[in-house]
Amino acid sequence: MGLGNLSIDPLAELRKRQSAKWRTFPDDVLPLPVAEMDFPLATPIAKVLHEAIDRSDTGYAAPTRDLADAVSGYALRTWGWEIDTDHVRTVADVGMGMVEILRRVVSPGDHVVISPPVYEPFSWWIREVGAHTVEVPLADGPLGWRLDLDALERAFATNATAYVLCNPHNPVGLVHRREDLVALAELADTYGVYVLSDEIHAPLVLPGADFVPFLSVSDAARRWGFSFLSASKGWNLAGLKAATVVTADRAPKRYVDRLSPHSLYRTGHLGVIATVAAFNEGDQWLADVLDMLDHNSRLLDDLLRKLLPAAHYRQPQAGFLAWIDFGALGWGDDPTEHILNTARVALNAGHRYGPLGVGFARLNFGCSPETLTEAITRIATTA
Repeated sequence: MGLGNLSIDPLAELRKRQSAKWRTFPDDVLPLPVAEMDFPLATPIAKVLHEAIDRSDTGYAAPTRDLADAVSGYALRTWGWEIDTDHVRTVADVGMGMVEILRRVVSPGDHVVISPPVYEPFSWWIREVGAHTVEVPLADGPLGWRLDLDALERAFATNATAYVLCNPHNPVGLVHRREDLVALAELADTYGVYVLSDEIHAPLVLPGADFVPFLSVSDAARRWGFSFLSASKGWNLAGLKAATVVTADRAPKRYVDRLSPHSLYRTGHLGVIATVAAFNEGDQWLADVLDMLDHNSRLLDDLLRKLLPAAHYRQPQAGFLAWIDFGALGWGDDPTEHILNTARVALNAGHRYGPLGVGFARLNFGCSPETLTEAITRIATTA
């Protein structure tokens, strides 16, 4: 199964995987919630991992510049963004990096702003550092989702300390416009609010959209911003644990410099090896994946229009996650319960992404077209 240059193992083979996606549900369930893709590893990544195992190279991550150089090279080649490698810090994953930076820029009781519907763990990370979450939902207008800048200004003006930006925005697949990011940076500068930009889905921008790194938009963004980058979503490496925190000004860098010197050794050595290969040699594989994701996004739209027209879906600009409104079908605030119990398809419950997610579900279409077709067909038969 597959498309073009990308082949995908049949379900019987995929079910041999030991990751969360494949071990959480019984074998009669199509698992489409966890953000893992079904595609085989990119050949350059598989090669370096096999070589590391063959030489029993499974120790601690080394204090080299390899990862910083790879991230910098990829950002320049892909987005025209020049990163100073002295401003790249290795961490185990984006979540850990976010929490560690939040610990340094906010104090217990401070207010941290998010824009739901948004990645569920953002609220967990904020609570972990003892801060309070302030929700400023995305605006949804005739041209689609975008940041509600007026509401953000009101929140920033009332003693907010930080804003956690999702760029691109999970789960709706929004690629933020440059002008909105410029305006956000100006608000941050005016009110003294740090912006922590989760850019983990940045390599997965689909045709028709252009990713804009937050730190690239202005001096204000650089004064107040942190970028968190990883190959874990783009190249399916989440279990290997390697990510980076990037800054572009001395002011935010001083907080990164206060991270424990042991943060490097909490990073996966194999994760660093795989991430360097992904950023340096994974462009062609990623291009094939983006072709597949673009095809699947349009296929999903066709399937829903034909088989389940009461469901509402807007094709994302980035990623492999579909945000689907099942509210009109009468399946309750959490339609995933009905879908799992009757169709044996597992999705993420939308209400976990904030109040705007009631009646929604998040579906992972990083799979074969055949699996996606079977999933929607199963769901449609229960309507």
